[in-house]
Amino acid sequence: MADFYRPRAYYSTRKNGEHAVSLDLDDLREILLSAYSYFETSGYLVDAFGYNCVDSGYEPGYVGSDIGIFIRLTLFRKDLWPLIENYRFYTEDDCFTMIEFIYDHVSKPHEKNYHDWDHCGYHFSKFNKQDGREEFRARFALPLERYGHGWELTEAGEIMSLPPTGMNTLVTATLPTKDETVQTRVANATARFRRHGTTLEEREVAVRDLAAVLEWLRPQIKEVLLREDESELFNIANNFGIRHLNNKQKMNYDKAVWLSWIFYHYLNTINAALHIIKRQEDRANK
Repeated sequence: MADFYRPRAYYSTRKNGEHAVSLDLDDLREILLSAYSYFETSGYLVDAFGYNCVDSGYEPGYVGSDIGIFIRLTLFRKDLWPLIENYRFYTEDDCFTMIEFIYDHVSKPHEKNYHDWDHCGYHFSKFNKQDGREEFRARFALPLERYGHGWELTEAGEIMSLPPTGMNTLVTATLPTKDETVQTRVANATARFRRHGTTLEEREVAVRDLAAVLEWLRPQIKEVLLREDESELFNIANNFGIRHLNNKQKMNYDKAVWLSWIFYHYLNTINAALHIIKRQEDRANK
């Protein structure tokens, strides 16, 4: 299924590169409509939204008999549903919101029976939410990757910015530590930095949080890094107005570019340091 959603590189892609043509908001709206129509007609939304039967009428799903009210109470918006009628007016925020919302409620049916009375159609049953979500993510993987600067729908159901090339494994890797403080602060900083709509100020906070993690690990880092390397990590943040603000710091720089660079630099350093620390602990315990 995933191969179907991510076709092989055809001639124009091989010639011009995968990102030579990006998708715009109109494309995203149409892709959202197409995906919704597919999953709706294939029974993936029956468990949540119910179905119509010529014999029994409307059979509601677990969200209740009024989907519009449920969406209004969930998303605090009354202009998003029905999707088919409103998608043309969706902003980027609206599209991302609806992608996340539908992801939460898709369930793949593993059985279907045809009700032939008056051509009623298929009735679906035996739903699996995990299978439905995997297919939904696969459906949007390539469109989101090609939209704007690049996005992804995570397993947690959140739209996040794509990390720079080669950093995908870094942001999803499990930290080799049992320190809950480190685990929580790194996870929160990563989510804050990559979340859709994040501001430069919020990205600064995320970088500051990673600097705080490095400070927390400093006693252990001293054992695995050269003294010059260890001190330089903190000089970077201090000299560029990230940690302790003073009038000697450099403030006239492109924050959007610099914050991205330093965030992934710090994240990579934390991962590398923790791996070295763990390796040394394992050797000491033998």
